[in-house]
Amino acid sequence: MRLSALMIRLVVFAVAAFGAFTAARSAVAIVEERSVIAVRETLVDKGYEWASVLGDGLQVILEGTAPTEAVRFRAISAAGEMVDASRVIDNLSVADSEEIKAPEFAIEILRNDAGVSLIGLIPASADRDDLAERITDIADGKPVTDLLEVADYPEPETWRDAVNYSLRALEELPRSKISVNAERVVINAISDSPEEKRRLETLLARNTPDSIRLAVNIGAPRPVISPFTTRFRIDADGAQFDACAVDTEEALSQVLSAASAAGLTERANCTLALGTPSQTWGEAVALSIGAVADLGGGTVTIADTDVTLIAPLGTGQGTFDDVVGELENALPPAFALSSELPERPETSSGGPPQFTATLSPEGEVQLRGRIPDAVTNTVAENFANAKFGQASITMGTRLANGLPSGWSVRVLAGIEALSKLSNGAVIVQPDNIQVRGNTGNQDASAEISRLLIDKLGQGAAFEVDVTYVEQLDPIAGLPTPEECIEQIGVVTENRKITFDPSSADISASAQAVVDDIAEILKRCGDLRIRVAGYTDSQGREVMNQALSQQRAEAVLTALQSRRVPVGTFDAIGYGESDPIADNETEAGREANRRIEFSLIIPESTAEETSVLDEIAAEAPDEEPSEDAPAADDGSD
Repeated sequence: MRLSALMIRLVVFAVAAFGAFTAARSAVAIVEERSVIAVRETLVDKGYEWASVLGDGLQVILEGTAPTEAVRFRAISAAGEMVDASRVIDNLSVADSEEIKAPEFAIEILRNDAGVSLIGLIPASADRDDLAERITDIADGKPVTDLLEVADYPEPETWRDAVNYSLRALEELPRSKISVNAERVVINAISDSPEEKRRLETLLARNTPDSIRLAVNIGAPRPVISPFTTRFRIDADGAQFDACAVDTEEALSQVLSAASAAGLTERANCTLALGTPSQTWGEAVALSIGAVADLGGGTVTIADTDVTLIAPLGTGQGTFDDVVGELENALPPAFALSSELPERPETSSGGPPQFTATLSPEGEVQLRGRIPDAVTNTVAENFANAKFGQASITMGTRLANGLPSGWSVRVLAGIEALSKLSNGAVIVQPDNIQVRGNTGNQDASAEISRLLIDKLGQGAAFEVDVTYVEQLDPIAGLPTPEECIEQIGVVTENRKITFDPSSADISASAQAVVDDIAEILKRCGDLRIRVAGYTDSQGREVMNQALSQQRAEAVLTALQSRRVPVGTFDAIGYGESDPIADNETEAGREANRRIEFSLIIPESTAEETSVLDEIAAEAPDEEPSEDAPAADDGSD
């Protein structure tokens, strides 16, 4: 019985122990599974998919390769948030660090009246001495502050193109900041006038390396206009401005909105300027334009604080009074209004007196029509000579009595208005002046209107119909680089640059050719041009190459002495290579002795192509060959 009872106890104990063990195993498995799932979900949510999670009892094992040490630490911390940190086993590794990337090479260049400053990082392979020399030349005696650092990394392919372009730009910009890297050049500068701003923008846009992105921001002081004038009219040709000046962007918006509502469809050339007499200028002009629209036509002139409204012929008195009254009460206090309702002129069998001045595209000026006396006739001729320079003046005027008061002033004002045009005509009548023609000045219409208002008064009736022609604009009409080379070819088609025998001295007879080439290049602006020298095959090859180099450099020096900017030019002698004719004949040798001008195209964008303009060199090129007689008979 005792044995039996003991066995029962042992069996019960064993069963209980087995049950407890099984329950513990099951509990551990559940805890392990839930821990692994919780940690894995957390790592995935936080973007650590590269980590794998394993369970080992109550421990959670992390394996995988972290991109950086910091990311590895964050992954372990994320796992520790879900289970006790002591249960997290770190089996993570870290990827090998990448090689250190090359730094970005860049230069900030600041130029002002105090000198030139440079700061930035340049490649060790860059020619720092050459850079310093070019900057010193540009500074023209003013201090140069060099804060450049050097890094020994490979030079970007487009680095030199960007730097060379920036230095060429710096020569033209005495007050500027230029930011340079291998891909982009950013230019911020200040010019002396709007005209200079346009010239610089045109110049900088030309010959830009194709591999470089360019951003240009050139500021210019606003012009001072006196009297501050806007003139708007509506006639049979529609609504248009003869002159338009505003002081702020807000005023510009007011004026253009009013003009658009009055029927203006063309682009208005309004000038942001200084000299406004009142801060309410935009409001006054907009109201005045609205009055012209209400009249259905006419002209309004706002000069400083004086507003002159002229109704169209045939306007009813009631309508005129209503519009004038509304405008007079609406204008800001500083402005004074005068108005005019024209009457129909009486017809005359003889017709009104008239004076006409015309300017041809070739510069020929003709003055015709009625003049009150001989003194006025002489004054008109001398005034035309002064305004048109060396133009040919043809006088077709005749003396007449009974001309209106102020006729002489109107004639001289018409001649001066004509001088603002490239070609055109001015017709002066007692009640009107008509100015029509072409110009290369975008502001010519406004300048003519201000001139006539100043000379004849605000109430003067005149019509200005001037067309801007880009080809006549001395800035926008600059020739392209290819056109410059073509023009050199035209100039030198039947003439040659010659040299003294066996030397690199340009002969006296060739100086005129160089003069003409220099004038073309001055108009062409900043170009990259190669001046190449060639010889015939007589004499030793080494001597031929040396002489051709000297002659190419002589042409470059001659251009520089004529104030051609040759900083971007290259002079290269090719000797007897690339003949264009047979060296066995005298005519062929003469053709092979030549200077060629070609455009330099950056290697990074294309192979060099050129429109060659051959300027044959008259004189022989080298010492006699070893087989030739040595006597000097005045030829090579």
